Amino acid sequence: MYGLIQAAGIIDRAEAAMLCEAGVDWLGFPLRLPSKREDLTEAEAIDVIASIRSPHKGVVITYLTEAEEIRAFCAELGVRTVQLHGDVPAAQLRTLKQIDPELYVLKSLVVEKDNTASLARTVEEVADWVDMFITDSFNPATGAKGATGMVHDWRVSAKLARLSPRPLMLAGGLNADNVIDAIEQVRPAAVDAHTGLEGPDGRKDPEKVRLFVERSKLAFARLALGVVAR
Repeated sequence: MYGLIQAAGIIDRAEAAMLCEAGVDWLGFPLRLPSKREDLTEAEAIDVIASIRSPHKGVVITYLTEAEEIRAFCAELGVRTVQLHGDVPAAQLRTLKQIDPELYVLKSLVVEKDNTASLARTVEEVADWVDMFITDSFNPATGAKGATGMVHDWRVSAKLARLSPRPLMLAGGLNADNVIDAIEQVRPAAVDAHTGLEGPDGRKDPEKVRLFVERSKLAFARLALGVVAR
């Protein structure tokens, strides 16, 4: 899996359709969050997810930590890909893969100050039970892990991308203006954007989305061709 583009924080069917038309591969739905500030209800999410057609797919983004609860929630929503941002114990990740082997699991690696060694240990400990890692940004002012609109130290993500036996998705403050540099520096398999694609009204801005997709694909193509020096 290489060159994948995800947009998170989908609001409704119209936004989902626009993103798919623009070339976004995966559409993320943050639900059951600690802040309870979801973009739409679970019933609305089920409706929007049902409207997404292959090869595009819906992804639930959640802070749930118990394997059976995660499996049941994915089944309820009708998704086969889950992005876990909570502090999920390795044993629960192992159990999740045992009870639902075909569920595609992304595990977050939230970059904070001086926690590179800890994140590297997490990669080593849980790689057998996840399919992809996603690096994201921590906001020390709010304690938020993801959807912060903040860029973290890409050198950390680049190191994790080299260490990880699984593909790595890069998130955290990405937008059309910085995504080329981000891909060239980190060399991820995928990128994710949320607030960087939104306009003042909180909806995804079609022009920002178009440019983000266009520039992401350009940067991924350059890497695939070996244009960018290592």
